[in-house]
Amino acid sequence: MKSAVETLNPTRVRLSIEVPFEELKDSLDAAYKKINQQVTVKGFRKGKIPNRIIDQRFGRGAVLEEAVNDALPKFYTEAVSEGELNVLGQPEVDITELKDGELLAFTAEVDVRPEIAIPDYSGIEVTVDALEVTEEDVDKAVEQLRERFASTNPVERAAAEGDVVTIDLEAKVDGEVLEDGMAAGVSYTIGSGELLEGIDEAVTGLEAGGEATFTSELKGGSAEGKEAEVTVKVTAVASRELPELDDDFAQMASEFDTLAELREDSRKRLENTKQYDQATQAQERVLDELLKLAEVPIPEKLLADEVQTRKHNLEHHQLGQMGLDLEKYLEIQGKTLEEFENETSEQAVKGIKTQFILDELVNKEKLNVNQEELTEHLMRRAASSGMSPDQFAQAVVEGGQVPMLVGEVARGKALAVVVEAAKVVDTNGEIVDLEDDEDETTETAEAATEDASEASAGEKSDEKSEA
Repeated sequence: MKSAVETLNPTRVRLSIEVPFEELKDSLDAAYKKINQQVTVKGFRKGKIPNRIIDQRFGRGAVLEEAVNDALPKFYTEAVSEGELNVLGQPEVDITELKDGELLAFTAEVDVRPEIAIPDYSGIEVTVDALEVTEEDVDKAVEQLRERFASTNPVERAAAEGDVVTIDLEAKVDGEVLEDGMAAGVSYTIGSGELLEGIDEAVTGLEAGGEATFTSELKGGSAEGKEAEVTVKVTAVASRELPELDDDFAQMASEFDTLAELREDSRKRLENTKQYDQATQAQERVLDELLKLAEVPIPEKLLADEVQTRKHNLEHHQLGQMGLDLEKYLEIQGKTLEEFENETSEQAVKGIKTQFILDELVNKEKLNVNQEELTEHLMRRAASSGMSPDQFAQAVVEGGQVPMLVGEVARGKALAVVVEAAKVVDTNGEIVDLEDDEDETTETAEAATEDASEASAGEKSDEKSEA
């Protein structure tokens, strides 16, 4: 076999491959054997039909077609290996010559990973939010905990804001009660904004047994988005009582003996959260600056496939679970279809660029992933997917996605290297030391590159099928 590589552009090549006919012998034998098992010829046992009879009855062309289909992937893979190419996706193959007994010639155009020069990233400087926890922040956190321990007591008076009412609902559209437009025994806190627009005004001032009618746009169900006439009946009214903020509350709501200890713990938790947010901001902003410095050509077909994958996942998974279609989603977001498509394309470009440049950094820095790092990452991915670690691990192995997870961790480590070299300051001008947050920085770096790994997963799958 002879092969030559022609570079069409920085992300695409054309392979020209010539195969002497004697190198097709194994594929020809396999073709005759396959046809032998599929056809019957009177006078011959199944599987024992001579090759010349198959040629006479079914045509030599059918055998050649079967043999070429069998041989192409093998010779293409050999040519890719000889050319030391890092291919992306499936090739577009064109048979240019097929002479029985003499020669098979074909071309294969395929996207390849571009060569990327890693820029000097030592001068990157980014600004993140200052690590500040105010007394108001602590007050809010304690108040949220206090709300969780609120009690309700039935009252015989008109409902007011903050009360918990038990209500029955009936919705009509065009005078007809909807099949899914009735609900009984619904618990609702007045002023929470958790149900229909207009319901707060309707129930405020009603005692148990009172009812009111109002008009509101339905947020879900069979008539989602339509104006409905809603009748609400209050069946019970209860006041919410918050516990006193004292040491007794601290002992009831936590493991602490005093309110002061509870507040101090809340402060530390808020500081940890903001410290994590700092690390997340740092890696995201450092990544943005790194991408600005690097020239990364994008393969057109890979980009088109990534955009299509993102749109499919949004429409058929995320929106489907929420009972929305794309049109309704865009209406809620206040975006046009063109704006949505442009944003999706920009996100896909960023994801692919991120993957390419971080993969190059992994190679340059010779970063490896050990079993402990992979296991920790798998545990985090399992938690975010809602699966148990064992279920997630089984799905990963069965789907052949272990290399994808390894790539995610490696890219996270590569980005952590860049973050470590960058200068990170907060909004007060103070230098932020992220060394103590190495685990968090690596974790958030992995998260930033997981999105880009969708393209990697498809790429690996294609490579496996080609082999």
